Amino acid sequence: MKNSILLLFFSLILMNCESTSKEEKINDFAIIIHGGAGTILKKNMIDDMEAAYKAKLEEAIKVGHTILKNGGSSQEAVLKTIQVMEDSPLFNAGKGAVFTNAGTNELDASFMDGKTLNAGAVAGVKDVKSPIELAIKIMTDSEHVMLSGEGASTFAKEKGLEIVDPSYFYTENRFQSLQKIINQEKTDLDHNDKKANFYDPIIKDSKFGTVGCVALDKFGNIAAGTSTGGMTNKRWGRIGDAPIIGSGTYANNKTCGVSSTGWGEYFIRSQVAYDISAQMEYQKKSLKEATTDVIQNKLTKLGGTGGVVALDKNGNMSFEFNTEGMYRASMDDKGELIVKIYKE
Repeated sequence: MKNSILLLFFSLILMNCESTSKEEKINDFAIIIHGGAGTILKKNMIDDMEAAYKAKLEEAIKVGHTILKNGGSSQEAVLKTIQVMEDSPLFNAGKGAVFTNAGTNELDASFMDGKTLNAGAVAGVKDVKSPIELAIKIMTDSEHVMLSGEGASTFAKEKGLEIVDPSYFYTENRFQSLQKIINQEKTDLDHNDKKANFYDPIIKDSKFGTVGCVALDKFGNIAAGTSTGGMTNKRWGRIGDAPIIGSGTYANNKTCGVSSTGWGEYFIRSQVAYDISAQMEYQKKSLKEATTDVIQNKLTKLGGTGGVVALDKNGNMSFEFNTEGMYRASMDDKGELIVKIYKE
């Protein structure tokens, strides 16, 4: 009897040790970002453009990493990091936003706080310089989660956010991308005498470029944010996954934070960001197991393309995508920097 009790005692100790090791903190703080996913091939990328993307990704992530290293919050790190990418014409967010079918720019963004599960989101604004800042302001200064269009713009003005003339978002290469797709549709109509396929290969890859960030601060709080100009040639006030909590963005201190990029309609239908967190919470999967299953299995089988960056409560990080490339970077608490573009 005594031996049985001792065996049970030591078994409980061993189980506790194993559980503790699984929960071991990998990083006291960390940050991970993306700048969009799609058909990004080395053979199609000139050296100067590749260098420009890598430099901007490095610049952005170092801004957030410095904030975290100095004891700042994950919320501030996500905000400032994404703003660097919003201010760059390289990415489909903020300054580099793509054009709608009407020749305008309509911006979306979302943010979530993993400690409180509070969130803010904005869709379809045309004159707010930093959509991610507006998303956070909606979270902190209103009783709502999502605002859209003119109402969101009015709220931004009332809160003193920077408003710009819509022409601020004009970039020539994005405008030419719109013309290319419009011409493609006209060709389809002329040749096939039927409605052009809105999601043909050229159009399907025209929405990638969304930016996102997930950060874990020294206090154990996770935050996630996503910002985008949406899809080139989008019509009818189309809204993708980026401003949808659970699809484009999700954060929960119990599990992880996620930011998505890709074909938004599929990410909405799959609730990609939340599904990763749910698998970790209810199925006890690791971050890598959950991101792999959601992107490589569930999303792919449904027909969706794109990827996520994710960061769990212990500082583990995951880049997961089913496309040819994803602009991405990460930094841990030791300052190790990873910047990549292509599938490896």
